[in-house]
Amino acid sequence: MKAILNPISFGSLSLKNRVVMAPMTRNMSPFHIPGENVAQYYARRAKEGVGLIITEGTVIGHPAANGYPDVPTLIEGPPLEGWKKVVQSVQDAGGKIFPQLWHVGSIRQKRTHSNSGVDNPRHVTQCDHPEFPGMGPSPIPHPYIKDAEIPHEMTKQDIDSVIQSFVDAAKLAKKIGFDGIELHGAHGYLIDQFFWNFTNQRTDAYGTDRTRFAVELINAVRQSVGSDFPICLRISQWKLGDYKAKLAQNPKELEEILVPLAKAGLDLFHCSTRRFWEPEFSESSLNLAGWAKKLTGLPSITVGSVGLDSDFVSGFEENQAAHVSEKHLSQLAESLDKGDYDLVAIGRSLLADPAWLQKVVRGQFNEIRPFSKDLLTTLE
Repeated sequence: MKAILNPISFGSLSLKNRVVMAPMTRNMSPFHIPGENVAQYYARRAKEGVGLIITEGTVIGHPAANGYPDVPTLIEGPPLEGWKKVVQSVQDAGGKIFPQLWHVGSIRQKRTHSNSGVDNPRHVTQCDHPEFPGMGPSPIPHPYIKDAEIPHEMTKQDIDSVIQSFVDAAKLAKKIGFDGIELHGAHGYLIDQFFWNFTNQRTDAYGTDRTRFAVELINAVRQSVGSDFPICLRISQWKLGDYKAKLAQNPKELEEILVPLAKAGLDLFHCSTRRFWEPEFSESSLNLAGWAKKLTGLPSITVGSVGLDSDFVSGFEENQAAHVSEKHLSQLAESLDKGDYDLVAIGRSLLADPAWLQKVVRGQFNEIRPFSKDLLTTLE
């Protein structure tokens, strides 16, 4: 596992190792404000050697961006003050940190927010706007949600407004000292809804070219933060509620998606898969992160049940503890050595055990706390 400890630099960012904490929603920010507990949570992982932390999904300031209770937002006021403390705590502990900027698109359900406000008023705050419905590229209910509402079909004005909200959030992130940002373009949320032909059936330029929305967004963010502020994009083939979904059936189709995004101003791709060890296409053993790097030349992050003996979907559905898989760690080290990808994002393992990296490097596998779904209500 020595390769995982090698430093790496890209653009203006220098990391002490190849380990990234993956973004994981925990719903532990009441009123959408990250508190001291959030600062301690991330700082604890940084103290144990994690090179880069990517925060849980963080809602931008657009009134239809949010879809969940108690997730943080990045807007002026108390949320921004909370994030300042998080950033300072992580950097004081020797780590670097990106916020994952998030708009949920058609996953947002208007009725959910109205009901949660009645049942628990603290869930309805300035970033909830219960009067706003979900929105998406087309008026197609999201397949992840049973009896989902038909979302508002985004107009050009809506598109421009959402892009501006991403820009505003990115500028705030840079203002308070984040080391870069990640745009959440995966898992069937808004950016990904424009990529996916199931949710994007538009006949205008944003439908005939399903990368156009993301390209315009990345361009606008890049222009607002300057050339030396890292921008990462998280992508996935799979979607919430559809783990067999594919944006691209082969490398050529993937290239047509990724190259325009890379040219728009990205520094890094974060490639989400269920099982990092599985090849993405039959043409080679490369996974999605390997193909992203090969096709664009940009650095890439691999993620997906890293180091565990079961994939994350099975672990959540069956609520079985996931333990360390030395076989998968060996495969990970080999791929890093070959340069298939550049960084490795760890999710459940770092949730369960902040000292996961140190224990892996020392070979203390039996001392690593296994992940189970029940831990989510108690972990700090």
